[in-house]
Amino acid sequence: MAKYLVIVESPTKVKTIKKFLGSNYTVAASNGHVRDFPKSQFGIDVEHDFEPKYITIRGKGELLAGLRKEVKKADRVYLATDPDREGEAISWHLSHALKLDESKMRRITFNEITKNAVKSSLKNAREIDMDLVDAQQARRMLDRMVGYKISPLLWAKVKRGLSAGRVQSVVLRLIGDREEEIDAFIPEEYWSLDAKLKVDGEKKPLEAKFYGTEKERLTVRSREEMQQILTKLQDAKYEVLEVKKGERVRKAPLPFTTSTLQQEASKVLNFSTQKTMRIAQQLYEGIDIKGNGTVGLITYLRTDSVRIAEEADAAARAYVQENYGEAYVAQSTAKKTENKKIQDAHEAIRPSDISRSPVLMKESLSRDQFRLYQLIWKRFTASRMENARYETTSVKIGAGEYRFTVSASRVLFDGFMSVYVDDSEENGTGNRMVGAITTDSVIGLQELEEKQHFTQPPAHYTEASLVKTLEELGIGRPSTYAPTITTLLGRRYVTKEGRNIYMTELGEVVNQMMKQAFPSIVDVNFTANMESLLDKVEEGSVKWKTVVSNFYPDLDEAVKEAEKDLEEVTIEDEVTDVICENCGRNMVIKYGPHGKFLACPGFPECRNTKPYLEKIGVACPKCGKEVVIRKTKKGRRYYGCENNPECDFMSWQKPSKEKCPQCGGYMVEKGNKLACADEQCGYVTTNSKD
Repeated sequence: MAKYLVIVESPTKVKTIKKFLGSNYTVAASNGHVRDFPKSQFGIDVEHDFEPKYITIRGKGELLAGLRKEVKKADRVYLATDPDREGEAISWHLSHALKLDESKMRRITFNEITKNAVKSSLKNAREIDMDLVDAQQARRMLDRMVGYKISPLLWAKVKRGLSAGRVQSVVLRLIGDREEEIDAFIPEEYWSLDAKLKVDGEKKPLEAKFYGTEKERLTVRSREEMQQILTKLQDAKYEVLEVKKGERVRKAPLPFTTSTLQQEASKVLNFSTQKTMRIAQQLYEGIDIKGNGTVGLITYLRTDSVRIAEEADAAARAYVQENYGEAYVAQSTAKKTENKKIQDAHEAIRPSDISRSPVLMKESLSRDQFRLYQLIWKRFTASRMENARYETTSVKIGAGEYRFTVSASRVLFDGFMSVYVDDSEENGTGNRMVGAITTDSVIGLQELEEKQHFTQPPAHYTEASLVKTLEELGIGRPSTYAPTITTLLGRRYVTKEGRNIYMTELGEVVNQMMKQAFPSIVDVNFTANMESLLDKVEEGSVKWKTVVSNFYPDLDEAVKEAEKDLEEVTIEDEVTDVICENCGRNMVIKYGPHGKFLACPGFPECRNTKPYLEKIGVACPKCGKEVVIRKTKKGRRYYGCENNPECDFMSWQKPSKEKCPQCGGYMVEKGNKLACADEQCGYVTTNSKD
């Protein structure tokens, strides 16, 4: 009997796949990449056509020796690494590291770890796709160039241990730009008005919202404007002018891609992108299901396609018909607007077998695995179901020259919502009484309720909204979102409080330096264009070395310029007038993972450290002592009184010396403007120091 060797990436898959293949198949794992650039050298020969220098990754020698023994015993070797660029490159590196004979080596891929998919892949074995490999090599080399050339510059100018990355630096810039937008935001006042109306024959009042006049919608900007409207409305005659009934369709959702899964898991389950990917990987590679052994529960998790295989689509429709009825089966399926950036001919993320409902799997899964599987299963099932339909009612109410509106909706047919509902709409909205209102209904005013509001600044990024933005801008790919965000958090360039992402002081320093010295690296369009070039390499229409050789000279030049021109941001060893109480030396400012702190220069004999409270030259509005820069436990900056905890003054915005001429309160800096800290006052002026 012929002997076959199948090499996969993960040891978890070994167990799952072994089960599907006969005794003449041996399954082994490479544990991810086996070759990479050396850590101590650049690893790219610029003089000789940018030839990469790959070496065996430290610690992988023994594993490769074991694989070589298995190769010798095998008549054919199947490289079954993941079905994407990265997986293709791992197969190519394996073929070199194991010195595989091309005649006995084949590449296989499967989108789900099921018996049918694995067996079918063996029938469709192919050669390694060098276009995919070259796209990954180009990405790895571009990332290496940026990291290897720019990181030492950050070490010299700021502190050791920092890193720059091609995608990471752009994402940091996006977060920084959003913070600047929030800091510069000036709230604007506006008012809302609700009318509670008595309806003949009804106990409860009808609540209507102020619209404006017959001709236009009005935005009320001040208390005075609102007062004028209220005066006219008190004595006005209220009547129902129009009742419109209609139907609205709510479309069934598309199945998950990597990006939409990360966003939804963040919103619904409060999972970080990293946690979502880790648990999805477990579900894909195989879970020990009671009575069935190890089973891959979902299809491949790195994809930006919403395509579904015909077989899976038919099985899902049959499942819906059997469990929900004919009326619930989708007549057609929602299509995603064609996105040119979609890579890899993958399917969307879906259950490998729809009949494995979450309820049946619950006992075999951990709590988090169950919650994520349930989310994927419900979303996929809903994508094969009919749209939901609502009956809508909108009522227009006249009150003299002004108009109010009331709208409500009720579910006529729940369709896909019988399986999958998000928080926005469950059972219709609005007052149920609206359905009974006609143009003959007699109504009268019960009371008017006005409210003052202020416009809100843009929201801080969350992991979900950041992933959505990266996808829209074409930065990175499904496989890069989670590691990029994890790296930024790990380097302490950003921090998370609740779900929100904030820039730390360290992140600000690195971001400013990157924007100053390497504007093209942190340019959103440049990075998105680079992604589309890598896609062209994958398609075979652009040579990978062309991309690399065009990129390098400009980067090299920018690094040389930056080395000469950049001011050192070094704030280590800046001596202060603070005396160390342990040994009497003047303490110095150091840079730590969370930013600046005071340390005794007598280290290691004296290890005394203190928080560094940088004064901003502004008196505390509450007690008159100095305002200093403080940080939250996670490194986010704010302004507080040096006399804390006796004085509890704090502000996220930088206070100014200037007092508000309108109310006498303190002012804060908002970009190039100064604004009164009291929103009710609303005074704004240009910042004189600009």
